[in-house]
Amino acid sequence: MTGGFFALLDDIAVLMDDVAVMGKIATKKTAGILGDDLAVNAEKASGFVSSREIPVLWAITKGSFINKLIILPIAFLLSNYLPWAVKLALVLGGVYLAYEGAEKIYEYFVPHEHADVDDKKDALTEDEILALEKGKVKSAIITDFILSVEIVIIALGTVLDKPIATQIMVVSFVAIIATVGVYGIVALIVRMDDLGLKLIKKSNGKGVRNFIGTFLVNALPKVIKSLAVIGTIALLLVAGGIFVHNIDFLHHFADFLPSTIKDFIVGLLVGFIALLIVNVGKKLWKSKKV
Repeated sequence: MTGGFFALLDDIAVLMDDVAVMGKIATKKTAGILGDDLAVNAEKASGFVSSREIPVLWAITKGSFINKLIILPIAFLLSNYLPWAVKLALVLGGVYLAYEGAEKIYEYFVPHEHADVDDKKDALTEDEILALEKGKVKSAIITDFILSVEIVIIALGTVLDKPIATQIMVVSFVAIIATVGVYGIVALIVRMDDLGLKLIKKSNGKGVRNFIGTFLVNALPKVIKSLAVIGTIALLLVAGGIFVHNIDFLHHFADFLPSTIKDFIVGLLVGFIALLIVNVGKKLWKSKKV
């Protein structure tokens, strides 16, 4: 009896050690996509009245946890019964990420119209502002769902050859860390300017407090823009890495290049091909309607 108990403890210890090691690997694999998740959600959670920023962010965070609760069981079922579907989902998700990255670059260089909502905010009623807020929350949750699928699939891809118990523990750990980490950092980012304003008020316009406060207020828009750039690069790197490691032809493509540059180029090429197909499809659809 005692021997069996200690053998069970030993098995648990081995399992936890395996989970810790694989958890580190999976977290590193998903780090790139978390950059884009952070950039997207920092942008979507900003631009609200100060008193609404945290409630909005909490609503998005709750939506993100619900997304994970939907995605995780489906991912584990696929892993157990249709493991090839995990790889297929990974590659298809990589195409979407590459498309997103290429689209952001395309929109930066090619002029396009934006709905200028910010200039009209003062003229909106309270109900219209709440409706706009709900729309942004819904958009953020949908985006989070897509990125969560990729995070879960990428993490799952690192432990496909492990027992199902290890898969569940590792992928669930990564999913929870991703949600808490991303939205925790987003909360800090969107409150930067409020902290800065408080420091400025307490400083009476002088001293170190005033300097730090002014720096935080001025830094917020730059931080969000920087995250957007970093997120775009991360999208293409993650997508390229997915293609290079899961498609044999691309695995041997441009072996003379460093792996990071190779991943970026592959991600960019696939992204622009996907963007071209989508844009042509949109034009054909519009021409049929006319």
